[in-house]
Amino acid sequence: MRRIIFTMIGAGGAIALLSFALGYFFLGAGAGKAGDVFIAPALAEKFEYLSRSGNSSCSAAFKDSIPVLPEGERLRGSCCSPMSLHRYSEQVEGLKKFKSFSGQNIDKIPDDPYDIEAGLARELMSYYDKELTSEELQAYDYAMQNSDEKGPCCCKCWRWNVYGGLGKLLIKQYGFTGEQLTEVWNLSDGCGGEGDHVQH
Repeated sequence: MRRIIFTMIGAGGAIALLSFALGYFFLGAGAGKAGDVFIAPALAEKFEYLSRSGNSSCSAAFKDSIPVLPEGERLRGSCCSPMSLHRYSEQVEGLKKFKSFSGQNIDKIPDDPYDIEAGLARELMSYYDKELTSEELQAYDYAMQNSDEKGPCCCKCWRWNVYGGLGKLLIKQYGFTGEQLTEVWNLSDGCGGEGDHVQH
């Protein structure tokens, strides 16, 4: 009987079933508060790695080290609280719509707020001190006031400068509104947990 079933679904179907089962295995194993939402095994596996092998820190020393990190180095993991699988999946999926915003491919938005290439972080930090026009500043200030963390991050760590720089780039070069930047910042929260960690 098993041989007949396997023949009917084929090797591709078997792989799909296995992937589906593995996805639920990760959720059932307590990888995070994922509820009843199915999460792809590859994403769940990456979550497991990032949540256990992070190198990120809120310290000034870590922030100062970013400009001199070697090419290919990555900034991984959460800065404050343990990561949540359900929230992590929402963030990664939610950011996809902004990376292809209004027909534009915006590769400067990190795909994963818990796994950022150091070279991209350096580039985004360089935009942090850019001046904005009064109209652009209104959009930026809106995001500062309305984002979950009341800014690019919950404290003025490296993420504050990286995502603050990203915010200015998105407003100046891609015409993002304050509402849109607010959503990008909320989806890019790298503090761990379910969000809203305001400390400043």
